[in-house]
Amino acid sequence: MANKEILLIVDVFSNEKDIDKDVVFQAIESALESATVSRYEFPVKIRVAINRVTGDYQTFRRWQVVEESNEFQGKIEFPTTQIALQVAQIDEPDIEVGDFIEDEVESVEFGRISAQAAKQVIIHKVREAERKKVADAYIDRVGELVTGVIKRIEKGSVYIDLGGNADAFIPREHMIPRETVRVGDRIRGYLKEVRTEVRGPQLFVSRTAPEFVLALFRLEVPEVGEGMIDVLGAARDPGSRAKVAVRSNDPRIDPVGACVGMRGSRVQTISNELNGERIDVILWNENEAQFVINAMSPAEIESIVVDEDKHTMDVAVSSDSLSQAIGRGGQNVRLATELTGWELNVRDADQVNKDTQEELGKLVQLFVEQLNVDQDIATVLVEVGFNSVEEIAYVPSSEMLEIDGFDEELVETLRSRAKDILLINAIASEEKIETAEPAEDILAMEGMTDELAHELASKGIITMDDLAEQAVDDLLEFSGITEEIAAKLIMKAREPWFAIDNGEVE
Repeated sequence: MANKEILLIVDVFSNEKDIDKDVVFQAIESALESATVSRYEFPVKIRVAINRVTGDYQTFRRWQVVEESNEFQGKIEFPTTQIALQVAQIDEPDIEVGDFIEDEVESVEFGRISAQAAKQVIIHKVREAERKKVADAYIDRVGELVTGVIKRIEKGSVYIDLGGNADAFIPREHMIPRETVRVGDRIRGYLKEVRTEVRGPQLFVSRTAPEFVLALFRLEVPEVGEGMIDVLGAARDPGSRAKVAVRSNDPRIDPVGACVGMRGSRVQTISNELNGERIDVILWNENEAQFVINAMSPAEIESIVVDEDKHTMDVAVSSDSLSQAIGRGGQNVRLATELTGWELNVRDADQVNKDTQEELGKLVQLFVEQLNVDQDIATVLVEVGFNSVEEIAYVPSSEMLEIDGFDEELVETLRSRAKDILLINAIASEEKIETAEPAEDILAMEGMTDELAHELASKGIITMDDLAEQAVDDLLEFSGITEEIAAKLIMKAREPWFAIDNGEVE
């Protein structure tokens, strides 16, 4: 059946919506298939094929080839849409399960109803095609700045028109707090995500992400855009304050000065874009302690103690600048922590010095008493970095001989006395454990014997709490203990942990 109207509709939609003609042809085929199915009183499968050149179309009824089901005693479950493999192979021996058998049937006229149905399908297909086109255009731009015009504002969230039928969405939580925007304003943002769902927003933009600040520096500072300066990270309290770490790849360029600009012009432009957010440009340093000192700017750091195991730094500042180092609501130290990745503890330098002197004094007195030396020698040991008797006992003699005023005789005397103290302490500790008596609660436990309780006490397991903290394998070394007995004893010891309001949790 020839139909020039179909070709006309395809041309119009394809040209107006800028989509592929085949998408429109498929939409019309789908509409004609639905119109044909509606003519039957029982379920059928229909396929319509339109000639892309002439507009002719043919209609076919289809049956899917399936295996016969034993449940239906040699029959198929849906005879109006399915055909048994054995029957289909009579005419087409090579046909397989899942293929289709088709018979041409009378085509419906492409009239007003079919055209209306086709229009709805086409509109749906056009929307899908447009959304896919937008997603494909922006998927490679994730992580870049985008600029658009505000179309509407809903409960603090903003919809913006990026042009080219592309809309973006800025959720309320990604808008800078207290920022005043109106419909029609031009606005920038950081393209954070592109989604390909059939409905809802596709392009998600943020104005609060730290990456937004980095992208603005790449835009406003030519040296950053050209790679002569690296912007390595940012920490933000959106709308209030930000810290940005920078590094120069050219020794002739001052990265902080270049980013700030003449009289602060460059950083001020970025601040204006961020609703007046104050920006501290921080010089990055490969020495992490120095980087932390830079990040704590404008506070002056007097001393810093690094604990690599806990990944923390204790930062000491003078009493006068303590509030500045912490910042309003802890803002300064919080941003510095986020920027550097270290947990920072800010302390009063005067108090730190006082505490340090007290600790050193206690250590000097410990060495005086345990090593039987005068205060001068004990003070020297503390000043060169010894913190315990164990260190003195086992440090190489050569290292101690490097201490000014120490000779071989003094070094060997100190090491010998330190080892004697350690041995005496170890013996005393062992005797204390061996003579320890089990507590009443562990003696009263169900399944506990006096012999086992005393054996446990000799190994330091004196109370029920001590027993509750053990693992099954820890108790297998004791005589007469099996895995089953060990598990029961430990669970019995742990029962008080689960008590609530003096009642047991079952």
